[in-house]
Amino acid sequence: MPTNEPITAADITALDKQYVMHTYGRLPVVFVRGEGCFVYDADGKEYLDLVAGIAVNGLGHCHPKVVEAICKQAGTLIHTSNLYHTVPQPRFAKLLVELSGMGKAFFCNSGAEANEAAIKLARKAAKASGKPDKVGIVTAEQSFHGRTMAAITATGQPKYQKSFTPLVPGFSYVPYNDVEALKAAVTDETCAVMMEPVQGESGVHPATHEFLRTARDLCDRFGAALIFDEVQTGLGRTGRMFGFQHYGVVPDVMTLAKTLGGGFPIGACLARGKYADVFEPGDHASTFGGAPLACAAGIATVTEIASGGWVQNAAEVGDYFRTQLATLPGIKEVRGMGLMIAAEFVEPKAKDMAAKALEKGLIVNAIGDHILRFVPPLIVTKELVDRATSTLREL
Repeated sequence: MPTNEPITAADITALDKQYVMHTYGRLPVVFVRGEGCFVYDADGKEYLDLVAGIAVNGLGHCHPKVVEAICKQAGTLIHTSNLYHTVPQPRFAKLLVELSGMGKAFFCNSGAEANEAAIKLARKAAKASGKPDKVGIVTAEQSFHGRTMAAITATGQPKYQKSFTPLVPGFSYVPYNDVEALKAAVTDETCAVMMEPVQGESGVHPATHEFLRTARDLCDRFGAALIFDEVQTGLGRTGRMFGFQHYGVVPDVMTLAKTLGGGFPIGACLARGKYADVFEPGDHASTFGGAPLACAAGIATVTEIASGGWVQNAAEVGDYFRTQLATLPGIKEVRGMGLMIAAEFVEPKAKDMAAKALEKGLIVNAIGDHILRFVPPLIVTKELVDRATSTLREL
């Protein structure tokens, strides 16, 4: 197909069907452009995006500062190798460390890779302390940590695991927010407890303070690493810069991705204390991790989130959004923190509502039959929330 000919939505869907492995249940729309909180399809139709690439486009689509940083860096240096120093990587690490209170950062390309790094770090730390059999990792049921083999094993959802067994050994699971089950699961053989401060993929379920404090106490008692997966909760999403800040519980290791690059792929595993110095040359690596282009995008994104008032905006607009959603007919519960929100319906109408909302130019995410998830750009306004809830009310 000549590149100078107009390409229709039908052309693209036909190409996708013929040449792309079908690992996604794609919706019947082809997006070609984005700006702020909106995307536009091949026919020029406008959509209000309240999913933001599943919490990726924290500053909206094509934020000018992120675009400028990417373009400038792309014309300067795109990639060398991690065998050499580059300018953006240590600068970005410094920025993240100063914002989070962690000690050092390892860069990769995604949340799953960041969680793989955290898992490897915890197991090596145990071995370095003279305990080679201390390999157990406790995670939560209904969690989500990624699609690579260790990350999918950490994910406490059998539906994602059943086709890929045998899984990585050494993992166990407890019901989320079940303090007694957590106490029973953590032992001298545990090298890490890995939790999301708010479970996102299974329907936006915040942790209780008691649950995360217990996890911290148990890790201190048994010499295990407390790992917080903040791939979705980090960088302003919950109305604080990091989800753990709501709880006053500081992890030893924290993973980030999604919003980290403003839409450009990048992940990070941050660690503090003894865990910051566990890895040695040869222990772990990523060919593209921390490349100049990705780090330039990350610096621009995180700097703007931290200094542009968007964390506070997420808190204020998120509170307003949850209040508005609670007024919709048929709502069983609205939950979440900041702009990480779920609306659960009494009747199994979520998938139907998401499909009809798309037809009306509104992008929302159905989780199962009863839950709509909202993770809009942090720049979303109350006026856009009103527009969205008005559309949902019509449905």
